[in-house]
Amino acid sequence: MSPTVWAVILVLILINALYVAAEFGAVSVRRSRVRQLSDDGHWLARVLLPFLNDPANLDRYVAVSQVGITLSSLLLGAYAQATVAVALAPHLAAWFGLDSQAASSSAAIGVLVVLTAVQVVASELIPKSLALQFPTQVALATVLPMRWSLAAFRPFISVLNGSATGVLRLAGIETSGHRHLHSPDEIELLIVESRDGGLLEPDEHKRLRRALRLGLRTAGDLMVPLSKLTMLPVETPWSQLVEVVAASPFSRIPVYRDARSNVVGTLRVKDLLYHYVVDGVGAPLEKLARPVVRVPHDLPADRLITLLRDRLVHQAMVTDASGVVIGLITIQDVIGAFLGATPLSADEVHR
Repeated sequence: MSPTVWAVILVLILINALYVAAEFGAVSVRRSRVRQLSDDGHWLARVLLPFLNDPANLDRYVAVSQVGITLSSLLLGAYAQATVAVALAPHLAAWFGLDSQAASSSAAIGVLVVLTAVQVVASELIPKSLALQFPTQVALATVLPMRWSLAAFRPFISVLNGSATGVLRLAGIETSGHRHLHSPDEIELLIVESRDGGLLEPDEHKRLRRALRLGLRTAGDLMVPLSKLTMLPVETPWSQLVEVVAASPFSRIPVYRDARSNVVGTLRVKDLLYHYVVDGVGAPLEKLARPVVRVPHDLPADRLITLLRDRLVHQAMVTDASGVVIGLITIQDVIGAFLGATPLSADEVHR
């Protein structure tokens, strides 16, 4: 057989390996890592990122990989049967005294077995292992061939994806697309494996577990009830207000009208001192009170941190399902839950 035959077989094996590596790389790579590389100016990361951000695009990406794997495998098998098996049959007939038909069948089976073994190792196991071990590098290295394949196979991908979705819907299964998401249990398993592998210290493992479980706790779980808060009625006269604030360790005090659940704002001691120093006698408490942020009692603690940061405040009033204020939550409460610290007392909660 000519070197061209072996070269074609090698190229088809490499093409198969390329599609396998591309598929496993795309579904294993961390989207946050690719986004970071894209922000840093990595041009291949910019090409790859749109496929990872959109589940529909990622579905097409994986479908192209499957089409490429299937086509290259079929071409490899057909080409090897038409060349290697044909060339091998006369030798088998001479070596083992077989007739032409038996020799052809034996050659075809032998080529199929050897080719399958080579393909499994060289085109499946090795590229898969590399993609799982180095997902970012593999995904970036294969994105350009995959983009060209997407353009070439686009008509087939639409038909195949549509057919697969239709069959699944007939079976009562809804498709949600490929997503780079993990459940809390899966993330916790990854953390445990990282600890067992020596990548995390015990303290780091504990902090990560607390951070993971933080999203399962709500503002209602971490808040301090109104009954344990120091609060001021809105009609408090100036002379009494100064006395209360002077004797209080708090820098922010909730202000209410009529009932403690009817919070109208928060008094900052700095505002009170400013009016006292400048004017001698300050404005009424209602005018000194600043607007207060309200959050629902079922807001997860991790989202609460983002909300407080975006609003540039460090505390909020917690409301029940009907919108009535039932407590106070501060950023210190959430951080304490994350660090595993002892919860703040009512006397410390809104300092």
